[in-house]
Amino acid sequence: MSTHPIQYYAPLFRRLAERGIVDVHVFYGWRGAVEAIPDRGFGATFAWDVPLLDGYPHTFVENVSDDPGTHHAAGIDAPGMVGAVRAWRPDAVLVFGWNYRAHQQVMRAFHGEVPVLFRGDSTLVDERPGLKGWPRRLARRAFLRWTYRRVDHAVYVGTHNKEYFRAHGLREDQLTWAPHSVDNDRFADNGEDAVEWRRSLRIRDDERTVVFVGKLEPKKAPDILLDAFLMLNDPSAHLLFCGTGPLERDLLDRSSGHGNVHFLGFQNQSRMPAVYRLGDVVALPSRGPGETWGLAVNEAMASGRAVVVSDRVGCAPDLVTPENGGVVLADDPGALASALRRALASGVAERMGERSRAVIRDWSFDETASGIERAVRRSLAHR
Repeated sequence: MSTHPIQYYAPLFRRLAERGIVDVHVFYGWRGAVEAIPDRGFGATFAWDVPLLDGYPHTFVENVSDDPGTHHAAGIDAPGMVGAVRAWRPDAVLVFGWNYRAHQQVMRAFHGEVPVLFRGDSTLVDERPGLKGWPRRLARRAFLRWTYRRVDHAVYVGTHNKEYFRAHGLREDQLTWAPHSVDNDRFADNGEDAVEWRRSLRIRDDERTVVFVGKLEPKKAPDILLDAFLMLNDPSAHLLFCGTGPLERDLLDRSSGHGNVHFLGFQNQSRMPAVYRLGDVVALPSRGPGETWGLAVNEAMASGRAVVVSDRVGCAPDLVTPENGGVVLADDPGALASALRRALASGVAERMGERSRAVIRDWSFDETASGIERAVRRSLAHR
């Protein structure tokens, strides 16, 4: 069960169906970006231009919410969901995310009836030690431990996510790794489109570029990246922002007069392999809260690019090392500038990019599907 068709999960469901090891049927509580809808983060109305429903059986269950969407708990409200899933007679139920009304209902209904598996990528990265805010943290921790008592098995995406599940009461034998992954083959495209695109932006072949991919919002800290880039004071370097959002106007104003800072606007999924190939280094300097993974890093690595991220990005301990980029403190433009300067040095980005490509091979849809299949087997054997 998932909220709506998502560009990162639809290919995984397709791969599970192709493998045929488990019989898959996906239940959705909202149509989402299958149709053109306003996106609050991007500030644009769009539908993803890659297949989201092909290759796997699925059912849309009526959403009765007055304000449907994933921006609040009542946005996925499908009273018929439990009945629809039960009519399919599953041996196990895998729920993606707990914080929606329909998802809570499914977890309650099937707990004790069939194994309930859970997939989420939350972390403890944004928790801060000390007394400030401790009552709220304690209350949330207690609520989540109560929620996860309805989970028989969790499939975790990486190191930080596993720590989160352990902190909320799940045992080691209730956890199976199924990594966050993207379509590595699609991002291994040769990037011919990027060559002409760079030329249209007046970026010479011998000039270096840094690319940011994501919503231009405070969480992802594109403002810190702009500060760091300007600190480089390198006329042969370019910075490209791919995305839109509430910080766009401020970033445009602050970069006025700097001809090496470019804004590409919103780009749909079919254009993303070329976007990554515009750059030598991809930077995700998020300050959070809520940068639980950062799948743009997977995409950049599959594209053979060096990656520089902040320590608030969930994938940092699993995917980023000095060999393929760097991890810096969030909200520290000086540290970010130093990491970018190192990666942009002659020949370094190419070596880092090759290392990225080698690492990300093990973070594939087949590996994720295999992890989910193992989790199903383990939960059924335990039951």
